[in-house]
Amino acid sequence: MAELSDLLPVEAVRLDVRAADWRDAVRAAGDLMVATGASTEAYTTEMIENVATNGPYIVVAPGFAFAHARPSPAVLRTGMAWVRLDGPVEFGHETNDPVELVVGLAAKDASEHTAAMAALARLLADPATAAALREAPTPQALHAVLSGTARPTGTRTPTGGRSSGHGMHKILTVCGNGVGTSLFLKNTLEQVLDRWGWSPYVTVEATDTISAKGKASEAVAILTSREIARTLGDVGVPVRVVEDFTSTGEVDGVLRDTYDLTVLDADTGGSE
Repeated sequence: MAELSDLLPVEAVRLDVRAADWRDAVRAAGDLMVATGASTEAYTTEMIENVATNGPYIVVAPGFAFAHARPSPAVLRTGMAWVRLDGPVEFGHETNDPVELVVGLAAKDASEHTAAMAALARLLADPATAAALREAPTPQALHAVLSGTARPTGTRTPTGGRSSGHGMHKILTVCGNGVGTSLFLKNTLEQVLDRWGWSPYVTVEATDTISAKGKASEAVAILTSREIARTLGDVGVPVRVVEDFTSTGEVDGVLRDTYDLTVLDADTGGSE
């Protein structure tokens, strides 16, 4: 699988970009992926249409939008882009606006970029690393930060909830397309599960809204954005809203609520 630094080359990083609105901001990320041969201009249009159709769920954390669309013929190869704006713009998100950072993803398929997504999620979940990425003075300095990752550990096992078979519980993370923000949330959730030591007992599947309705009966719960939760409606299992997809602390709290855990050992808690 491709590494983050491979999918996000220095040439796909632009800092202090002027954008009049969210469309300009997404277009800036798309232009970089066109320039580096990852996608065509048609894919940039598809990313903008994704927000126009599904709402600002791509704003996965305060100040941070993860622009993407479904895999399509407009994607030439899997690649990413990083755009730091010189002034924030509004996407219309209830809690995470305004946006200062837009990361674009052009995915050739639903699996090739999963390792890169996991690495990016871990980097942005660490406050010091996230600050270094946001404050990097040059594209080269930012790209150098992308080489660092960390993986937490822990010790506990889940009880209660619905098993998906063979002793495993399943949690779905859901977005409009199943290849972008849902993977981001999946990776953050997996960090929390690792910290608790629950990874052998809980499997996490990233999927899209249509598939989630059919798979809901297999799951203990669904984690998603507020916009997608409204789209899903009642699917027969708890649908938990996560505002900041990079926050292990928030996801930790959602996981506790899902399993009705009020107290955990201090060394397995979800501090960021």
